[in-house]
Amino acid sequence: MALIVQKYGGTSVGSLERIQNVAKKVSKFVDEGHQVVVVLSAMSGETNRLTEMAKTMQARPSKREMDMLLTTGEQVTISLLSMALQEKGYGAISYTGWQIPIQTDEVHTKARIDSINADKIHDQLNQGKVVVVAGFQGVTANGDISTLGRGGSDTTAVALAAALKADECQIYTDVDGVYTTDPRVVPEARRLDTITFDEMLEMASLGAKVLQIRSVEFASKYKVPLRVLSSLTEGGGTLITSEDNNMEKPLISGIAFNRDESKLQIRGVPDKPGIAFALLGPIADANIEIDMIIQNQGQDGTTDFTFTVPRGDRAHAHEILEGIAQVLGAREVIFDDSIAKVSLVGVGMRSHVGIASRMFKVLADQNINIQMIATTEIKISVVIKESELESAVKSLHQQFELDKV
Repeated sequence: MALIVQKYGGTSVGSLERIQNVAKKVSKFVDEGHQVVVVLSAMSGETNRLTEMAKTMQARPSKREMDMLLTTGEQVTISLLSMALQEKGYGAISYTGWQIPIQTDEVHTKARIDSINADKIHDQLNQGKVVVVAGFQGVTANGDISTLGRGGSDTTAVALAAALKADECQIYTDVDGVYTTDPRVVPEARRLDTITFDEMLEMASLGAKVLQIRSVEFASKYKVPLRVLSSLTEGGGTLITSEDNNMEKPLISGIAFNRDESKLQIRGVPDKPGIAFALLGPIADANIEIDMIIQNQGQDGTTDFTFTVPRGDRAHAHEILEGIAQVLGAREVIFDDSIAKVSLVGVGMRSHVGIASRMFKVLADQNINIQMIATTEIKISVVIKESELESAVKSLHQQFELDKV
């Protein structure tokens, strides 16, 4: 008998029929003798509907009241699934985040989990019940309801799996696993049977949307085996686990890409100690994430500084940089919203040389210019024109034979 935590996202519980389908899946695991904890999101579209309602009441809705409002979405799905399981003859009970309790910090709309008291869940499991928990939510030390931000249900599931010492945490989505790249761009993309935590962290941070990065970080920290599966089709999915469980990793596991990038450059900045902090400190203070950075030293005592930010933050970052440019006497600030980032990811890179040169040759053969480069032990990222993204991904996927087992 195994203890399994399952998470079903908004698409998986998007209708009454789909909630009943989830009940069928859960009941199969119970019939096999497993203990099951289910974490649910709100129905797809419900969070957006509630947010729009809030905006009609208040131009800038109170974050505390938004947490109160948005957590009602999960309360609907957990109670309906419990009813569906009970109708099938299975013991089931639902809990909101504050009932467990899942204790969080005080940061409303973006709270982080501090601790989980798993006693109540263990008691119900030992009575033979399926425990259905609302994802995305918790409670502060003051007793206020809190939410965990984007992808919070994934984080809830992994945190519960860690607290319960579960044998596996299964994340059910509308895709059947992690692929070598987006199948919508490369139809030959192959589903991976396994991938390491490190690789999945890189893939998630580089634009792969299958898992929220915080949940992968949590799973990696507490060594919780994660499996990504489809709620709509049968299959083994993709197991995300530690590198120790893999005998021989392939050279490259996948290609991640991100269209949501903008490039900013400030030219003719005085080349002196502390200039990087003077430029990037105010950007970071504005809570804007900075990604790739390049500094080019000039011959006239000045330097050019280039970095990338999420496209939605570019206007704000540009405004900040213009103010800094006036103070420092820089020549100009320019930006480019027509870029994209493409990355090769694989722990196999650690023991192989020449990966970068192969990547660069492929792009050169396609007449694709590389604007920026960044590397880690298991990743090589390049910035190129967005219009050349699909050509780059397809060519790299073919060159590294990612369609082959």
